[in-house]
Amino acid sequence: MQSKIVKIFASLLLIQLASCASLGVQPWERDLLAKDEMALDAEKLDLALDDHIYFSKEATSGGRAFAGGGCGCN
Repeated sequence: MQSKIVKIFASLLLIQLASCASLGVQPWERDLLAKDEMALDAEKLDLALDDHIYFSKEATSGGRAFAGGGCGCN
């Protein structure tokens, strides 16, 4: 009985380890990743809102170009 449990556990462990064996992107899948909507800045409105939030947090330092802290007040 115990050897049967060990075999089942070992086979489940082997299946779990083998399921993560191929994490790369295949050449025929790269066309989907190259689409414009897959870019991090695909939506210009979202990018503008993110910039507004970032610049308002870093208002006393001048934005992205300089180090320093801002109060976050608008």
